[in-house]
Amino acid sequence: MIEIDTLRTKARLLFDAAVTAADPAHAVRRGLAQSPLPSQDPDGRTFLIAIGKAAPAMLREALVAMPNPYAALAVTHHENDATLQGAELLRAGHPVPDEAGARAAQRVMELLSEATEKDRVVALISGGGSALLPAPPPGVSLTDKARLNDLLLSAGLDIVKMNLVRQQVSLLKGGGFVQQAAPAPVYAYLLSDVIGDDLRAIASGPTVSPIGTAKDAIETLKSAGIWDATPVSIRTHLSEAQDKASAPLPKVTNTLVGSNRLSLEAMLDEAQTIGLSARIVSDALVGDVGDAAHKVLAELIARPEPTALLFGGETTVKLTGTGRGGRNQELALRVAAQAPDITAKWVFLSGGTDGRDGPTDAAGGVVDAGTLPRMNAAGQDVTSLLANNDSYAALAAAGDLLMTRATGTNVADVQVLLIAP
Repeated sequence: MIEIDTLRTKARLLFDAAVTAADPAHAVRRGLAQSPLPSQDPDGRTFLIAIGKAAPAMLREALVAMPNPYAALAVTHHENDATLQGAELLRAGHPVPDEAGARAAQRVMELLSEATEKDRVVALISGGGSALLPAPPPGVSLTDKARLNDLLLSAGLDIVKMNLVRQQVSLLKGGGFVQQAAPAPVYAYLLSDVIGDDLRAIASGPTVSPIGTAKDAIETLKSAGIWDATPVSIRTHLSEAQDKASAPLPKVTNTLVGSNRLSLEAMLDEAQTIGLSARIVSDALVGDVGDAAHKVLAELIARPEPTALLFGGETTVKLTGTGRGGRNQELALRVAAQAPDITAKWVFLSGGTDGRDGPTDAAGGVVDAGTLPRMNAAGQDVTSLLANNDSYAALAAAGDLLMTRATGTNVADVQVLLIAP
């Protein structure tokens, strides 16, 4: 008989396979092979700028292919403790922008302003870049941008809608990076953390046309019920910009080098290696975390073959409490809370491939039929904790947090449901 510990071990192996497949160095090598850089002007210079949670690893690999560039800069989050030789490495706040991010954004714009038509700018973009480079337009403070970010996160908006708004309150997002680099051509290699791989939404699209307009951003904020709570400076900026035509995007080439789907396919390969029959149920597990939990539970109740069911996506949580957690932790907790009467041996893992779920040190959660009993024995009530969005405390009490530390990459979230035959 298969034991729960064995299932938990196998679930972790599949998760690790997803992370390995999203390795930034492999992604950059693959991208440069698929979309080689054109010949450069003999007098031209190369600017290497990496932005996002995978920035150090992506830049490290790019330096192998393009040694001794004129400038090399990586901007990543504070928790990424990677080291980087031969380049400038800056760290900034995520998911909430901070002063370090504002200074990093200024440094990026300084470098881009030096580029000429003879030069080339190689941009290495990965998830998390949106918060890492806050570059508010004149009249908008960093404090106001941070407040806007808090509102967007708490409203439960999906990543595309959040980035639509963020792009309209930034000098770098929504093609702003390319505008700043002009007249130098930009060659961008993107590691996608967005389901569906819409390039406009990865890191808020610094090298692609914006998702929408200032008018669209206003409508999004109003539909979410947070327009009135949005800082006055941002409402003023959007109102003044809503009738202005967008500037055409200068010369840029964008190449997608990694994604959630590729990681799911790697999980399939790993499942076969460790003797599991597996299939991908969905590569778009998105929307409200409660709805996502019901989809997972439906598969668990049906007990289908094969026994390893894989999901990929990025859910949203509408905050109603003051607890700590993240979308993966809450998804895992909701599955555990609603599956106490299912007699099959099962394990469910939900984790962020970046190793960080929400403002916590956990990547997500790994739950099974014993999660609730362990939680109850620790004196914790799952209903109260869920109501307070305190999934971190609940899973910690049960010993069910998924802990990986920062992985140095990000291709959104993956989920594994293992059911013993």
